Amino acid sequence: MTPVAAERVDFGRHYDERSPITDELRDGQVHMWYWYDRRDDASLTEAVLRMTRKVTDTLGLRPGEHLLDAGCGPGETAVHVARTTGVRVTGITVSGFEIDRANERARAGGVGDRVTIQYGDFMDLSFPDDTFDAVLALESLQNAPDLGRVLGELYRVLRPGGRISLSDFSLESAREPERIRQFMAAIELRELPTLAQWLDHLRTAGFEVEEYTQCGPRVFGRKAKYVEAAMVRQRELVEKFGAPALAEFGRRHHGFFAPRRDQIGYVIIAARKPYR
Repeated sequence: MTPVAAERVDFGRHYDERSPITDELRDGQVHMWYWYDRRDDASLTEAVLRMTRKVTDTLGLRPGEHLLDAGCGPGETAVHVARTTGVRVTGITVSGFEIDRANERARAGGVGDRVTIQYGDFMDLSFPDDTFDAVLALESLQNAPDLGRVLGELYRVLRPGGRISLSDFSLESAREPERIRQFMAAIELRELPTLAQWLDHLRTAGFEVEEYTQCGPRVFGRKAKYVEAAMVRQRELVEKFGAPALAEFGRRHHGFFAPRRDQIGYVIIAARKPYR
């Protein structure tokens, strides 16, 4: 096994260990939330679904198209997209838990014929060139061992004219670097690009950037609302997973909340593989 392959196995274990509680807490979507302000009374599930819609809407998906969900999590995003847009979805993840849970969710959601979740490492995709009409990378590029190589693979499997939309964290302020270090360690980030650096990564890979936004104040900036929502469900989670497991989950994520609200941004970028 190569060092890169070994690292991907470790990330599979990382998500196998963390995804079950996150899956329960966020109803099958393990990415971030979107709250308009502190008085916004949307539930955590609703706030996370807002982010799903906000990112996937930039793809302009059409019935019958084939979407690659690169880093699909426990599958609720793939199910939602298939049901609401009529596309066919292939999701990939390195987590055995997420594969099983996502396929189960697709069958239960009545879209098992159009949603397939399988093991896949986006450092070395098994799909032929020009396979997909669109790629969704919803908070999944953050753990890439080599971001340039991953974007090159996603570019390769997109047809000419195909679209990619991604969302991920960005660096907004490097002051108090220890807070940033704790944040990156908690979710095992190799790098934390600024918005400008994210755009440069995509352009270097050959993509034409078409739209982008930085919505950190309504995402990481609303971390207090997430903590409040999680605390409401604490007893329920303890009953299902046990107090030790929940305590360990909290310990592992403690550093995630270390940065100040304005230090961590959240970018959404839509780009296209040029037509030939």
